[in-house]
Amino acid sequence: MYRRYERSIPEIIGDLLTQFPTLARKESQLARAEMSEKITQVAFGLAFIVGGAVLLTPALVVLLQAAVAALEQAGFQPTAAALIVGGAVLVIGIILLLVGINRLKVENLVPNKTIHQIQEDASVAKQQLRSGHEHQRAA
Repeated sequence: MYRRYERSIPEIIGDLLTQFPTLARKESQLARAEMSEKITQVAFGLAFIVGGAVLLTPALVVLLQAAVAALEQAGFQPTAAALIVGGAVLVIGIILLLVGINRLKVENLVPNKTIHQIQEDASVAKQQLRSGHEHQRAA
């Protein structure tokens, strides 16, 4: 059987207005939680960059000297040995830098869950208003 809705548009709007503070508070909590996750993501990205830079510096000096010496013993000229080793290390350094930068890209830091939830809430509110308005007209 068809059940007639007894709620008027002012009642629906009143309900919407009374539920809005709770909705806004929950959306705010979701936004804070998601932003906290994003800040943690930034912190880890920066930690990887700094950690990589700090650990690479002294280790690379020693290893690069050993690599150049090994190439010299293998018959390479000192200049050629230094260029080969320097070029290889340059490529590795660039890869590490790009990984760190990728973790800091803006699109990785947007609070997508919160935005999606707000859009869903707005859609539900619109549907409730339309539904209430249609039932009001039918009555």
